Amino acid sequence: MAASERLGYDIKAAEAAFMAAKAEALRPMDLTVAQYATLLALRDNPGISGAGIARACLVTPQASAATLKTLEAKGLVVREADDWNRNSRPNRLSEEGRRLVDRADRAAGAVEQRMHDALSPTDRDTLRRLLGRCRAAAASTS
Repeated sequence: MAASERLGYDIKAAEAAFMAAKAEALRPMDLTVAQYATLLALRDNPGISGAGIARACLVTPQASAATLKTLEAKGLVVREADDWNRNSRPNRLSEEGRRLVDRADRAAGAVEQRMHDALSPTDRDTLRRLLGRCRAAAASTS
């Protein structure tokens, strides 16, 4: 079967188009999609650990740590020491990080809205259900 005939190709092509549009929307703010996702996870979960961010952003802990380091250097994230657990460093948005994630979310949200508007409510529900089945099938070992 040709690559262009495979379902995985269609899923990847849709993701690539979505990520490219999101990257373009975030470029004026000097943010990558990974940085935006990390800031969003921190906005929604103040004090979350690096491992928690990795899980929320569907990336490896190593990738999350690198992104956090960059955001900390930009002054967007504050990584605090935990007096009770020296291995844990709760992460929080700085004031500048809070302002930027709100701006970035409006820009990225416009990309999400275009996808949302392209499908009827029934189509969106069907797509979510079908993608869930694809995830389950991909995770299956049989």
